[in-house]
Amino acid sequence: MESSAKNRSVQVALGADHGGYELKEQLRSYLREQGHSIRDVGTGSKEPVDYPKIAKELAELVAAGTVRFGIMIDGAGIGSAMTANKVPGVLAAAVYNETLARNAREHNDANVLTLGAGQVDVETAKRIVDVFLTTECTVDRHRKRVNMIRDLDKKGARNVARNPDGDLSPDDMARIADRVREILQQGGGPASSPGAVIPPDKLVKLIDHTLLRPEATGEDIAKLCDEAARHGFYSVCVNPTWVTKARTLLRGTSVKICAVVGFPLGAQSPDIKTLEARRALREGAREIDMVINIGALKSKDDLLVARDIRGVVEVCDESHAISKVILETALLTDEEKVRGCQLSMKAGADFVKTSTGFSKSGATVEDVALMARTVAPRKLGVKASGGIRAYEDVVKMVQAGATRVGSSNSVSILEEAIKLAGKR
Repeated sequence: MESSAKNRSVQVALGADHGGYELKEQLRSYLREQGHSIRDVGTGSKEPVDYPKIAKELAELVAAGTVRFGIMIDGAGIGSAMTANKVPGVLAAAVYNETLARNAREHNDANVLTLGAGQVDVETAKRIVDVFLTTECTVDRHRKRVNMIRDLDKKGARNVARNPDGDLSPDDMARIADRVREILQQGGGPASSPGAVIPPDKLVKLIDHTLLRPEATGEDIAKLCDEAARHGFYSVCVNPTWVTKARTLLRGTSVKICAVVGFPLGAQSPDIKTLEARRALREGAREIDMVINIGALKSKDDLLVARDIRGVVEVCDESHAISKVILETALLTDEEKVRGCQLSMKAGADFVKTSTGFSKSGATVEDVALMARTVAPRKLGVKASGGIRAYEDVVKMVQAGATRVGSSNSVSILEEAIKLAGKR
């Protein structure tokens, strides 16, 4: 199905090897005439180059959400498609006519088009590109199959892409949490275990070091990032306006950037939340904590809630980022908490999260346990946040089933854990 917005402008990464250079130059001029925004990744001449390097760079721009589509040209189009498809999140198709271009988009939701300069002439290439950029994958049966393909990324290379520095993946953190719960059960709980139950080096990988106060200044964010880098916390969690600054301050460290979306009320439309998430991811966020439409959940408008969550999950998946769904449990009944978790699972989220920290109360052991039981079949993570101020709070939340914790008191919690570890 072709889009009704035939001439809409999109962001396109354009690349070629030496064999595709001339066709690339002609397509670049044509695409700009059509109003599209072009990111040219080379090559810049007919001098021999290795197409895999250029195809990989182009594919990574698409996977990160920096551009909407990629167009790569080599002699046959096949090698570039093979290369691009090695990048998680990319669906590349080698196309030689308009019918295949339409099929690649309508049936397979391809986001990278590869062309063979030796297989198509300039006018054919222009028609192929027009069809590719103006066709959408909207039919449910096709989208279902595309999601099956994308699930292969999640089950395979996803954790590697999200943890290029070799730090702990979500599965690693879940195993840590399981081990903590096992130790607690063996020891009879925190009261009978005076030593540090969670070793400090494991504790820091469970914590999102958080600063979401509306009056936070640039200096406050700099202090947050410095503390996260020095102590090795898993991430900093900030409002979207601070993502670019945090990225600059944390460059070269293993600390991730988490941005909140729809914060703190969750009452924005799904489209606005999706745009907010996409912008934060493009600016450097690797995790998104989005607040659901709480009123819609309480009104039993599950279709709206599902759409609300799914929009953010999809842009996170495109960028290989973690998606967390904030339920604001203090405002929900147990039935609503369970339904919120179920909708999050169906939407493909990575975590459910208790609270924004801006409502009448935060995380409770009971809510964390309920959420952990509910999402166990799909192995979603559970993030406890709101009111977690001491090491004992973290232990209780992990014991209840939390696999991540958000706190603005992270440094004092870690200091307490270090002292306890020194007494063992």
